[in-house]
Amino acid sequence: MENLEFSHYLIAFSLTLFAGLSTSIGAILAFFSKKKNYTILSLGMGFSAGVMIYVSFMEILKKAQDSFTILVSNEAYAELLTLICFFLGIALSAIIDRLIPEDVNPHEPKSNQELKELKTDHKTINANALKRTGLFTALAIGIHNFPEGFATFISALDSLTLGATIALAIAIHNIPEGMAVSLPIYHATGERKKAFWYATLSGFAEPVGAILGYFLLLPLMGDATLGITFAIVAGIMIYISFDELLPAARVYGNAHTTIAGLVFGMFIMASSLLLFKFI
Repeated sequence: MENLEFSHYLIAFSLTLFAGLSTSIGAILAFFSKKKNYTILSLGMGFSAGVMIYVSFMEILKKAQDSFTILVSNEAYAELLTLICFFLGIALSAIIDRLIPEDVNPHEPKSNQELKELKTDHKTINANALKRTGLFTALAIGIHNFPEGFATFISALDSLTLGATIALAIAIHNIPEGMAVSLPIYHATGERKKAFWYATLSGFAEPVGAILGYFLLLPLMGDATLGITFAIVAGIMIYISFDELLPAARVYGNAHTTIAGLVFGMFIMASSLLLFKFI
């Protein structure tokens, strides 16, 4: 990676920024979405999960094992190291989720009733409590998005095609997070602009995570660091898919829309990776 041109780093960072700022889309949907539009959101989140699951198992873990194989020259040990780091990534994501209260956790999807409450008179609601919820949710999103931003950035440095696909998947995943921030802020203040900008700013944790990861790990980047990073990234993405995206897809749609999005996401990811090999 040390021989990459500056433009490559710029593109990788731009993809991370795009993924993070998709919280703005969530804020807009929270203001204007109606129940009939939730099917699209369900399909999108299932699609995002399909992309993440497929690319984690079929591409990212393979890259991690290849890096470890170069390091230890033994496939069995390389696979063992890959699995350790993979489950470490899952454990780290689970720990972060456990530390954040459920009522402000951005990965707890909003129900139809919660979205309908946007139409109610905000003066009848405890404004201070709601504003606190929105601010804590924004902080929670920041904690969650640091590793996601780093994952997108590192993947894009290794392969722009892979990075762009992951950025799109994470962007879809971030849409409900924008809802989680904007809804309580809007109820507390009655100002859509303020709610929108809080949701937008919460997404900046993702590019910040990319920058911090870049400065902290780039000087150490080698086969060991790449293997550890890719395996942990795969674990994080698997956790996001099974703990957050698929349950949320069921809330916004049903079993059929969820599996349809999941399979389509896997198909698109598999097709794009295969096509890239023929080019």
